[in-house]
Amino acid sequence: MIYTEHNGASISRLGFGAMRLPLNEDKTVNMELTGQLFDYAIAHGVNYFDTAYPYLNQQSEPAVGELLSKYPRERFYLATKYPGHQLSDHFDPAATFERQLKNCRVEYFDYYLLHNINENAIKNYMDPRWGMVDYFVEQKKQGRIRNLGFSFHGRYPNFLEWLEYAGDKMDFCQIELNYVDWTLQQANLLVEELNRRGMPIWVMEPVHGGKLAKLDEECEAKLRAARPDESDAAWAMRWVMDVPGVKVILSGMNTMEQLEDNIRTFSEDKPLTAEERALLEEIAEIIKKEVPCTGCRYCCAGCPMELDIPMLIRLYNNICYAPAMPLSMQLEAMEERELPSACIGCGACADACPQHIDVPAVLADMVEKMKTLPSWKKMCEERARIEREKLAREQAGQ
Repeated sequence: MIYTEHNGASISRLGFGAMRLPLNEDKTVNMELTGQLFDYAIAHGVNYFDTAYPYLNQQSEPAVGELLSKYPRERFYLATKYPGHQLSDHFDPAATFERQLKNCRVEYFDYYLLHNINENAIKNYMDPRWGMVDYFVEQKKQGRIRNLGFSFHGRYPNFLEWLEYAGDKMDFCQIELNYVDWTLQQANLLVEELNRRGMPIWVMEPVHGGKLAKLDEECEAKLRAARPDESDAAWAMRWVMDVPGVKVILSGMNTMEQLEDNIRTFSEDKPLTAEERALLEEIAEIIKKEVPCTGCRYCCAGCPMELDIPMLIRLYNNICYAPAMPLSMQLEAMEERELPSACIGCGACADACPQHIDVPAVLADMVEKMKTLPSWKKMCEERARIEREKLAREQAGQ
């Protein structure tokens, strides 16, 4: 395992992200499988674990705390986040922080982040009524937080605004960084500013929500020709590892296959050549034609129609670029309440989206594009015919 130094600590460059832990059918955390993953990770040198208060409907922190509790406290570094982006009049930073310590079964956090700084949340974090920054700075003074930082999901002007407000109190910054978002989300500007300030960088979404871990056949073939033994995910990880200022790279691993592949990647430093980086830039231009959803599911929490928005966007991308029979079959199997036509256009999803996707517009366009699918059109006609016959029978019975 490759390690990095930060404030006197030796941390694995591969961090275990706990936003996408394996789940049971009832959506609870599969503790047996997650425990196997944690044990394997620790046995192979991973010592950094990242969770957050809202992850998995508030199941992540307790699961992580339970599974790590069997290890000596000095064996791992634990990070979690304060949900100021979900602030309401009932939120109390002190009460939430105490609950998090209890959830995670620890007396201090090695790394603590103000979660999801963006255009909307920044007002909460800067509001003097809540005194969030001051409270957590005090917790750091008391030794209950060893390193205080923030995760950022907003636009560049807000990034600068936040750094001007609280940058001198932050020990590190976590950003979304991969070879697609380098330009798509202007991650290059964030990296440049963080390096200018000498602030260490933590990375989330290095494989862009899984998209860069499984490329299409044409792109994958190009990578295999250059490095036959490297997976698509390994290419993405190595690209991030080469970015100046990057310390820790988080991966949400929910299968043993993903974990083993990442550990192989982080067991040896194999920098990309200039030609290989150019190849990834070429692939990035192809991928950027898609709607850049990472599947974080922030959009789902506030959806009044309870739509599975990441799933719908994935289907939308397929419709746009590679419509096939399995896609039509999947759409046909869905109930009316699950389809994009159920969207009421309230915009709550767009406000919550770290990628700044205009979700209502995407779903509206998906409705129109679905009409062009031959099998979908045929199915709609058949449903309409059945409804007409049903109505005729009811009228005849009257």
